[in-house]
Amino acid sequence: MLTLPLTRDLLFIGGGHAHALVLLKWAMNPLPGARLTVIDPNPTAPYTGMLPGHIAGHYARADLEMNLVALARHAGARLILGRAEGLDPVAGTVRVAGRPPIAFDVASIDIGITSNLPALPGFMDHGVAAKPLGGYSERWTRFVAAVEAGEAAPTVAILGAGVGGVELALAMDWRLRAVPGRKITLIERDEALPHLGTSARARLLNALQQTGIALRTGVEAASVDAGGVTLSDGTRVEAALVLGAAGSRPQDWLAGTGLHLTDGFVTVDPMLRSVSHPMVFAAGDCAHMAESPRAKAGVYAVRQAPVLLENLRAALSGGAMRPYRPQRDYLKLISLGDRAALADKWGLPLQGRWLWRVKDRIDRKFMRMFHDLPAMPAPALPHPHTLGLPEALGDKPMCGGCGSKVGPDALRAALAGLETGGSVELGAGDDAAVLTVGGARQVIATDHLRAFTEDPWLMARIAAVHALGDIWAMGATPQAALVSLVLPRLSEPLQTRTLAEIMAGIAEVIGAAGAQIAGGHTTQGAELTIGLTVTGLAGARVLTKGGARPGDALVLTKPIGSGTLLAAEMAKQADGRDVAALWPLLTQPQGAAAAILAPVATAMTDVTGFGLAGHLDEMLRAGGVGAEVDLAAVPVLAGAEGLAAAGVASTLAPANRAALLGRWSAPQSARAALLVDPQTAGGLLAAVPDGAVPDVLTALAQAGYTAARIGTVTAPGEGPALVVR
Repeated sequence: MLTLPLTRDLLFIGGGHAHALVLLKWAMNPLPGARLTVIDPNPTAPYTGMLPGHIAGHYARADLEMNLVALARHAGARLILGRAEGLDPVAGTVRVAGRPPIAFDVASIDIGITSNLPALPGFMDHGVAAKPLGGYSERWTRFVAAVEAGEAAPTVAILGAGVGGVELALAMDWRLRAVPGRKITLIERDEALPHLGTSARARLLNALQQTGIALRTGVEAASVDAGGVTLSDGTRVEAALVLGAAGSRPQDWLAGTGLHLTDGFVTVDPMLRSVSHPMVFAAGDCAHMAESPRAKAGVYAVRQAPVLLENLRAALSGGAMRPYRPQRDYLKLISLGDRAALADKWGLPLQGRWLWRVKDRIDRKFMRMFHDLPAMPAPALPHPHTLGLPEALGDKPMCGGCGSKVGPDALRAALAGLETGGSVELGAGDDAAVLTVGGARQVIATDHLRAFTEDPWLMARIAAVHALGDIWAMGATPQAALVSLVLPRLSEPLQTRTLAEIMAGIAEVIGAAGAQIAGGHTTQGAELTIGLTVTGLAGARVLTKGGARPGDALVLTKPIGSGTLLAAEMAKQADGRDVAALWPLLTQPQGAAAAILAPVATAMTDVTGFGLAGHLDEMLRAGGVGAEVDLAAVPVLAGAEGLAAAGVASTLAPANRAALLGRWSAPQSARAALLVDPQTAGGLLAAVPDGAVPDVLTALAQAGYTAARIGTVTAPGEGPALVVR
């Protein structure tokens, strides 16, 4: 099969509405040869049109969130969860905190606007901004619960009385309608609702009056404290919750890019290109349309999306572009809190519950595009084909990471009878070989991972942590690493960029572990694969999988469930927040944990492809002992148990389970299923004398590990060696 090389990098900065719509269309018709990258600090993006309905209690938070993790997977893009801090249009790079610069040939910016309220004294400590949604939603949920429990006064101050502030005031009033004594105050330094038609404005002001919402105009907030807001005229507005819905401005870092700006916004031509650097595009609220200026409104971002997509493809392929021509006015549908809405266009207002139904139908239809991402059809098998081909292929794509490895039984059968001699010590199933060189003892291990994320820098860091696990599990100190890379087909410039990201990621982990990169090898293949051969220096005592004694406690240093989460992410079924929480755990080195455990442990291993149960079984085989595991005590990654209950599993999980037949007894539950889940860059599993457990767990917690005692080593019996209760 012909594999086309990637030759151009397209970079999206921000996951705004325009970019989200472009990603949907890109998925259905990607441009051959283009590598698409999305940078956003959040794994989800909110649809702001449904925010007032969420605050009023009409929508769950999930109803108005776009899962950027699933959307990027759908579009075949890599998603970098980080905040852009700078762009160099001449060098063609974007700066993201904590990682090397990201190169591009064509870039597009859709980052919305930000607030200047953090500069207001006391606001950062006592207030909350309406955007981003996450912080506001969580703060509002806690506030409502506290009010209903009688622990907080039902008083709210809203800074800003534009359409957004008024909508949120009406939504909050509706949500608190059953609470006696509620008091909501809008504070506006200028005129309220300045951008509405006269009739629509009058109706909204009347709605505020009817609900008892106070409106203070001609003053502004001077400071915010725990009790409310002090105004510029010296008066006070008492409030248990202070919300910022004003002060919108462009993001500060744009000023340092060298792009032409208008009042801080990226100035674009009718093709949505920067007027100063035509390989940089901008859309949504962060853009200023030089030839047809318009107010900041999400409707323009939505309408810009098809033109932006066409022009980005043209910029990458040398095609013709077309201009975006914005409409002069647009329909404003404003929610009134109680499932009613007001419409304003051309100064002709309409109002009623039927308008809410219209708005609700429009909003839900828009969000269904992102919530119901279609499955891409698998290519049909050729006909005829050999017997067993459908069964070998399976009914889902092969997982990456440890989920793509060979099963335990097949591996044991292949290695049966293998002998070593001379200076090499290779225990049955041990994590690494032990070499004796000139009286010194050195451990050596190798590992490689099939990529499960399109971000080579992130994948490199995970692969390095994963490979070092074998060294740490034997109580050794990392010494040197050889890197083995398989790159997908790329043009030479993209090879250089990709290799630079990979080597930077590996060097960061290897260097932090006290080791050095000694060399390596590269080749090209069908997909990115990152491998490392690592060595470590061992002292007189080398920890192995054997040695556990009855009565020892079993201590695990990381939660399990990564294989299930990664399988769900490939299938666009994982919650974006759960995936975002997974990355820091997969890149968490185990060196500090090994230093805590090695002096007291009787046996230790790292938990990887065979899953927690499989690697524990290796310890039990090596030591001739049994074990009891308290299933409730096993730490589990957020979202993993629910996905397992829904039937999601890694492709290696069935082989892991089959290898334990007759060796274990476990309940038939979703949580138990995670015991055979293959783990990538998993934690350490150690047998520790019972009396040492409190000190060990305290030290591990202080070092930042989610560690737990999960069971006890037992004497061998007649039943299964591993009993899970």
